[in-house]
Amino acid sequence: MKIGVILDQIDLGSIALPEFQRGYVWNRDQVRGLMQSLYLGHPVGSLLVWVTPTQGANARGDQSLPPGFVKLLLDGQQRVTSLYGLVRGKAPTFFEGNERAFTDLRFHLADEVFSFYQPLKMRDDPLWVDVTELLREGAGVVVQRFVTDSAYRDRIGDFLTRLNRIDGIKDTELHIEEVTGGDKTIDVVVDIFNRVNSGGTKLSKGDLALAKMCAEWPNARQRLNGELRRWADAGYYFRLELLLRSVTTTLTGEAMFSALDGVDSPDFQNGLKTTVQHIDRLLNLIGSRLGLDHDRVLGGRYALPLMSRYLAQRGGAVSDPRERDKLLYWYVNSFLWGRYAGSTESVLNQDLGVIEDIEGGLDRLIEGLRRDRGDLRLHAADFLGWSRGARFYPLLYMLTRAWGALDWETGVELKGHLLGNLSSLELHHIFPKARLYEAGYERSQVNAIANFTFLTKETNLKVSAKDPATYLAAYSEKDPEFLSSHWIPLDPELWRVDRYEDFLAARRGLLAAAGNDFLESLRRGEVPEDRVEIRVVERERASVRGGIGGEEEEDLLIEVNQWVVSQGLPEGEFLFELADPDTGEEFGVLDLAWPDGMQAGLSVPVALLLNEPEETEAAANRAGYRYFTDVDSFKSYVDREVLVVEDAA
Repeated sequence: MKIGVILDQIDLGSIALPEFQRGYVWNRDQVRGLMQSLYLGHPVGSLLVWVTPTQGANARGDQSLPPGFVKLLLDGQQRVTSLYGLVRGKAPTFFEGNERAFTDLRFHLADEVFSFYQPLKMRDDPLWVDVTELLREGAGVVVQRFVTDSAYRDRIGDFLTRLNRIDGIKDTELHIEEVTGGDKTIDVVVDIFNRVNSGGTKLSKGDLALAKMCAEWPNARQRLNGELRRWADAGYYFRLELLLRSVTTTLTGEAMFSALDGVDSPDFQNGLKTTVQHIDRLLNLIGSRLGLDHDRVLGGRYALPLMSRYLAQRGGAVSDPRERDKLLYWYVNSFLWGRYAGSTESVLNQDLGVIEDIEGGLDRLIEGLRRDRGDLRLHAADFLGWSRGARFYPLLYMLTRAWGALDWETGVELKGHLLGNLSSLELHHIFPKARLYEAGYERSQVNAIANFTFLTKETNLKVSAKDPATYLAAYSEKDPEFLSSHWIPLDPELWRVDRYEDFLAARRGLLAAAGNDFLESLRRGEVPEDRVEIRVVERERASVRGGIGGEEEEDLLIEVNQWVVSQGLPEGEFLFELADPDTGEEFGVLDLAWPDGMQAGLSVPVALLLNEPEETEAAANRAGYRYFTDVDSFKSYVDREVLVVEDAA
């Protein structure tokens, strides 16, 4: 079928995009490569469509579908979308992505090359022709601008030939393979899609479950993504798969997505509404009661599906404060000891079975953790880790928020309701980084968890990078409780840089003791109630700046992640912990990671490591990660090996 006819069929709704397809992911280089190949007459591959009855067809977008049958595009979305955008000058109705990828493409009549518009390079050179204008108006219209110009009169014939060759791209024939037959269920078609779409992103079990649900409820993905955006606005970044998993557990009591097979659309919609309410309630509870009020300190997010199910069994809320705190006790221990760091689905299914009998379910969960660990008490050695990715980083933040840490300037407790312009908490190195580096300490020592505390912005600005022997002495003289409330050793001899390792050892012991006191009080329901209720999902998001590489590194990682998402690829996970799938023991933390690969199921795990020690690189290598230590090489990999979906060059 000719390209022009294919585009007409899209306008008529005869060719559409199935709902389970992800969005447009091509970049400008790929669009330019496609046009260069078509201009040179090179093959650009065939298309694959699923011919299915219009009635019941689940197509993306709001276009009307014709009666009878519709062809849903399985393989070729990137090429067809690019061509539609170039020829029509706009995106098709099913479009989801970045339109800049196919906007403002130019062709140079003399050099015969395609390039996207660059003002300084092109504005004074009339030989750069707008490709979309040419494809819409025709070669005859465009060539007229050169006919009366004596500088180009002798080249009109060549120009017209080249313009006609581009205009003739609309008449290029693309072979279309068709998947037909009543036996082609959504499961079969998704399997076919995964097999042929080797250059794209493989659909996961969650995608398949969602594809089935979208067949009955076309707005399912939109509604799910809407809730994810709302939580992101509050500072919590969840994947669609986590929300879908939570809906599954809430409705069925099982972790496997296959459990949704017997759930119809109305039940799923009600389940989604209920699950969202449960997660809101849990986030508010974790934020208020534990002080874990933003994404970077929210440990063990895969406990949320189980906790949502737990609430569902109790009508949506836990009314007994002691039972509530016991649930939080289990939650904290689940992430401290890596309960869901390994085979999430199977372990979650096991734990869901434990709570199916409501009576004593929490006690059985806790006993299971204790049996696996042998001991749930914290020890000084547990705080030997370093970086904000360590599991005990959230515990330190939690103790600061919920266990009496005082602001050194005002003496006020650092509760969550104090958040404001100058009172948001910032990560503070008790021994300043610069002084430790000058003394020859390694990065892992400088950024040890035991060297961290949290201060208000105002106090942190006043302390700055002062010598701890000086500023700790001043605050201790003001009130020794200021330091002890942050579990800082009160022996002045330990505040000297040459006693840094002794300081760390002493503070680890104090942190372990404080953590045990807090968790045991939580288990017994003895943590004092806060009179101020904090609704973290409704307030302006909190943030804790600084960290293992400073604000500059953090901002760079965020920028890289945003760039990846702008390419239509899945976002990475910040500070991803590598853990033994059997024991849950943590053996490395990756700055930014894609544990399922950037093409889930089709590529190896990928990580970006900035200024990490050799031990972290070795851990990533042992875990099978392809890692990069600078942004340029990482982006080059993404462009060269990931964004080759349907590459026509």
